[in-house]
Amino acid sequence: MGRSAILAMLWWIAALGTLVATAAWVGAGEFGPPALDREGLILANTWRSPWLDQVFPALTWLGSLFVLLPLALIAGTLLWRRGHRGEAGFLVAALVGASVLAQAAKHLALRPRPDLYLALSSVASPLSLPSAHAMQVTALAVALLLVMTRLALRGSYWALPVLVSIVAAVGASRLYLQVHYPSDVLAGTVAAVCWVAGLWALLLVREGTA
Repeated sequence: MGRSAILAMLWWIAALGTLVATAAWVGAGEFGPPALDREGLILANTWRSPWLDQVFPALTWLGSLFVLLPLALIAGTLLWRRGHRGEAGFLVAALVGASVLAQAAKHLALRPRPDLYLALSSVASPLSLPSAHAMQVTALAVALLLVMTRLALRGSYWALPVLVSIVAAVGASRLYLQVHYPSDVLAGTVAAVCWVAGLWALLLVREGTA
């Protein structure tokens, strides 16, 4: 097994470890969600205002596959046509893999959605851990940043703050809408970073340069 494959395995173990450890932590509570999760939802509820009730339901779509998958396919197609086939495949695989991992983890953790306050948005699944929106937007954001940096594309300098802001906005929207606990968002974000880092090592980092 080469160095890149070993590095990828370590990153993926970290991704799985993050999700398993979070599931074990939240499952250990005998009297409802941990204090961090409970206080986080209480804080999010204090943000409530009419204009934010309009803003956050729109922002949360930035973490949906309905938005992210077309973006990944468009970006991947442009990269493919310019000869960057490895980077094109990496972008799509980063997003799709993160989405599959999120759904698999949900069905293993079996954590119900928060019920401390009324949810402000409908959800497709009653399962909460991890936040698929957080995982998906983080995965594509990290993948885009890595590709832009690798190819020295125009806009690489401002990509980091913009992408971080988008990831943060989606995560905050899931709390504001009362459809996820803070630990769901944090675990999904960290797991997505580890997943993409492992994929990057396996697909695009040549032996001796990892």
